[in-house]
Formats: sequence, C-alpha cells, structure tokens
Amino acid sequence: MSWFDTILSPIMWVVAWIMVLAHRAFVAIGLPASGWSWILSIVVLVIVIRIILIPLFVRQIKAQRGMQMVQPEIQKLQKKYKGKTDPASRQAMQQEMMAIYREAGTSPFASCLPLLAQSPIFFALFRVLYLLPDVASGARGSIGPLDATLAAEAENSTLFGAPLSATFMSADATAQVRIVTVLLILAMSATMFFTQRQLTMKNMPASALDNPMARQQKMLMYIFPIIFAVTGVNFPIGVLIYWTTTNLWTMGQQFYVIRRNPAPGSEAEKAMLERRARRAEKRGETLEDSGDVAVITDAKPAGGQRQQPVSAKRAKRQGLPKQQGQAGAAEDSQDGAADGGTPEVASEQATDSVLEDPPAPGKKKRQK
Repeated sequence: MSWFDTILSPIMWVVAWIMVLAHRAFVAIGLPASGWSWILSIVVLVIVIRIILIPLFVRQIKAQRGMQMVQPEIQKLQKKYKGKTDPASRQAMQQEMMAIYREAGTSPFASCLPLLAQSPIFFALFRVLYLLPDVASGARGSIGPLDATLAAEAENSTLFGAPLSATFMSADATAQVRIVTVLLILAMSATMFFTQRQLTMKNMPASALDNPMARQQKMLMYIFPIIFAVTGVNFPIGVLIYWTTTNLWTMGQQFYVIRRNPAPGSEAEKAMLERRARRAEKRGETLEDSGDVAVITDAKPAGGQRQQPVSAKRAKRQGLPKQQGQAGAAEDSQDGAADGGTPEVASEQATDSVLEDPPAPGKKKRQK
C-alpha cells in the first residue's frame, strides 16, 4: 500500500461502504448484480456527498457573489495604495482589504470550499476504481466491505460496453472505452461551463461585471472545461460518471438558489420580479417595487364601496396615514357643494369633520 492510499484509506473505506450499500439496495429491487447497479451506486455516492456539502455550497454562492460586489471598493483601495511598495503600506492595504471582506461577509477562501471538500472524495473514488482488478484477483485485500466477489462484479460492470475501471489512455482500451470517455468528458466540460456562466452572467449586476475579478472569472469559465477535457483522458469511466453527475447536481442546485435568492440588481432578480408580477396580476393585484422590497397591493378597490371620512384623532388612534383623514374631509366638502351649499359652508363642514369625531351611532348631531 502506497503512502497515498494510506492517507486516503479512511475516505476510501467510506466511499466503498456507500457504494456497496447502494448496490445491495439496487440488487434487492431487481437490478442485476453486475452492470447498472454499480453505475447507479456511483450516482448515489454523488447524492450523499452533495447533500452533506449543501451548507458549504450555499456559502460558496454567497462568497462568490460578495467577492464580485466588493470589487469596486477593492479597486478604490488599490488606487489608494498604487505605487506604494513599502512594507507598512502593503500591510495597511491588506488589513483594509480584509476589513472590506469581513464587512461584506465573504472571503476568497470560502468560494473554493465545495471544490476543496470534494477533492479527497474524488481521489478516493479514483483509487477504489483503480484497485478493483487487484481486489478482484486477490492481489490486494478488501476495501471495507468491498471484497473480491463484489470487486469482480464491479469490474465486470460496463457503461455501453466500457468497464468502469477502464481509461482512455490504457493500452488495452477498446473503441467503446474511448467513445464513452470522450462523451463523458464533453458532458463534464459542458456542465461545468454552463454552471460558471449561470453564476457570473445571470446572478451579478452589470456594475459588478466590469472589474478585473469578473474578467478573470470569465476567463476561468473557458479555461477550466479545457483543463478537465485534457486531463479527463486519464480518469476511469467511473470517475467521469461521478464528476459529470456532480456537475449536473451543482448546476441544478445553483439554478434553484439563484432563482429563489438572486443578487440585487442582477438579471436573475429582474426575472424573479417579473414572475411575481405575473402571479400577482393573475390574482388581481399589482406588484410595486419599493426599493429592495416588493410590495403587493390590491389593483382595484371594492366596487360600489365609498371611502368613509376619518377624523384626524381617529386616524392617529388607528394608525392610519394623515392623508386619509384629509382626503375624507375633502370628499365631504365636495359632497356639500354638490348638495347646494356654498363653498364656504362646505369648507367649514369639512374642517369640522377633520377636527371632530363623527357622532356615535344612535345619537343625532347637535345643530349649530
């Protein structure tokens, strides 16, 4: 056993247990012991790991959003210390930069957490699949519950004729292995590209996209898929299945988070407000955008119902706006003028209606 396997052995043991338990469940429902039951066990491994990593993923989304939102302040800080290379100035700039990150609740490290957390699992799965032939032949001991019999079943499992442990660069790679590898690499690269594009283009305001960090992320959006496409030929088929599945999970999870909690001023927020406006319109309401808060109000008042005047005292007691009491008084003045009274009398009645409470029910108002 190499030093690398010694370090990864606890994680390899956990990976083997998850895959074996999932394999037993699929066999129990009627799937063959060798074949899709092992392929689906890799998918279950992805689901279990990604559920565990959901809190880190949410932190990553917030951190990446915050990193781009604070870029204008970072640029101002860099201009402030431009040309100052003495240690005191560099240290002061770093301290002010970390203060900006703390105030925004973000950090450069937090945006890499899910990828860093998945790396040991990725390499552990790589080693488990790589060692399947040795475990199946008895040249190596079992990995947790993965004994020689189960390893032989996993070794004989294929995806469209390509064994799970086969690689594109292996000397005995068949045409099926190379075709399946290329298809999985294309799917892995495409899902990674659209995931990055969804985050940077749809969930960032236009003001946050015009800065060096945003341009760097756009560059990485094209570079990372190319890197994985070049290195993917060295990965076993099972590892490519794992990585493609986790990219699909990331893309769907990110779509859900951005749809429900978009960044202010982004295209995703505009789309969310439009959806809310359409739903409000169907209910006969309107959606008024009041700053950062969307307020839903009735589109039409109740038909045939007259707004009753409210005195200033009652409006204050009931917590109503002052304008409502004044509007009721003005309406009474118009009604008085329409009934034949002089404007002066109507105005006086309106003033009385504002200053005095309306008479209690059952009592007549004293004539002046």
